Amino acid sequence: MRRKVNIITDTDWITILLYLLLVFLGWINIYAAVYSPEHQDIFDISQRYGKQLLWIGLSVLIIIVIFLIDVRFYSFFSYPVYFVMIVLLLGVLLFGTEVNGARSWFEIGAFRVQPAEFAKFATCLALARYLGTLNFKIHRLRALSTIMLILLLPAALILLQNDTGSAIVYFSFILALYREGLSGSFLLIGLLLTILFVAALMLNLFTVAVGLIILGLLLYYIERRDLKETGFALLALMIGTALFWGVDLILKLHWSNFRIHTLGAGLAAIFFFYYAYRKRVQAAFVFTLGILISLMFVSSVDYAFNEVLEEHQQARIKVLLGMQHDPHGAGYNVNQSKIAIGSGGVTGKGFLQGTQTKFDFVPEQGTDFIFCTVGEEWGFLGTTTIIILFVMLLLRLIYVAERQRSNFNRIYGWGVISILFFHFAINVGMTIGLAPVIGIPLPFFSYGGSSLWGFTLLLFVFLKLDSTRKQYLQ
Repeated sequence: MRRKVNIITDTDWITILLYLLLVFLGWINIYAAVYSPEHQDIFDISQRYGKQLLWIGLSVLIIIVIFLIDVRFYSFFSYPVYFVMIVLLLGVLLFGTEVNGARSWFEIGAFRVQPAEFAKFATCLALARYLGTLNFKIHRLRALSTIMLILLLPAALILLQNDTGSAIVYFSFILALYREGLSGSFLLIGLLLTILFVAALMLNLFTVAVGLIILGLLLYYIERRDLKETGFALLALMIGTALFWGVDLILKLHWSNFRIHTLGAGLAAIFFFYYAYRKRVQAAFVFTLGILISLMFVSSVDYAFNEVLEEHQQARIKVLLGMQHDPHGAGYNVNQSKIAIGSGGVTGKGFLQGTQTKFDFVPEQGTDFIFCTVGEEWGFLGTTTIIILFVMLLLRLIYVAERQRSNFNRIYGWGVISILFFHFAINVGMTIGLAPVIGIPLPFFSYGGSSLWGFTLLLFVFLKLDSTRKQYLQ
């Protein structure tokens, strides 16, 4: 039986209230971040806060349109919307305007629009449509390949625009995939690769290789409880290493210790793979393959870091990891941001009284570093309040997502949660020095029409879908 939707009673007003609070507080703090005595009028459209108010007004129109459109539109046109966004991402590479080194904007008169902010919405729709199909099995190779294509295609196009931060956001969808049954092993692998990347940058490669091999042997023994098999693996490794060490010595190739041990591990792996095949020991195959892949990944880190990343990105990572101290260069933004937040103390310096803000010590203080304005003027109490509001919003969205009767609605909801959580966690982490500076805005808070509209679109399409959850009674 189909039930008529009542927008007043079926809409989640708690989420809307949290949204309005965050948007309002963001607008006030944008005013504080760029305030000057010459432009005191908060409605001055020539200033950022005046423009942001205009973007907020247009966001209201977007919300109205979202609720006027039939809910079936979002599912039925998921793939066409995704295709249009891919075309726009291609178009901005050819005809876009370059801003701060990134060709990510279409310039329309006095306004600029960033397609990457809307591509997250389109990807969320396409992913929900694909995962929500009847009898979908996420562990099938074909399914995983299609999911990777859906996520990596827009990410790759955004990366080509030189907007690394927006491209990295697409990795956040792994949370939605995990909710839909993706093995936790993928999360573990992602964590381990991150640890290996950091270790390869901060430690000698030979040390990392030896540590990996020892850890692999230890884990294998814990898994199998077979000292003989573990000893055989160690012996094979020693023989392989000794063989290549001898080759290097005789031929005077001057190989590094890391290369000798990696080649030795590769030769030992051949014997151990054969052993695993003969004895039907799956664990031997898995652990050996894992060590080999880890060694190859570690060996590629140096190339990827120096050849793929831009110099400023390398510097930011080095500053974050403590490998480089550059308070006036790559670490300037974060250093000044931490000074601003720390100077706010418990209660802050007061509205419009932030000295770091007034003298423009922190670049991008109205956009990516808006959180440090809160810290300086509102102090610990202000930053805590903002964090609590975001956590409340995320928890509320999890509750709303889990009450959906439609797979499409639930998956889309978790996509929204994943994106908002990533932006919130990384943006706040950037300002306090716990995450690399990758240039992504704080949702609903940072200045910018494209980001505000993109997040509004994401959130309110989900609320529209949720308002129809009782349409078909069970």
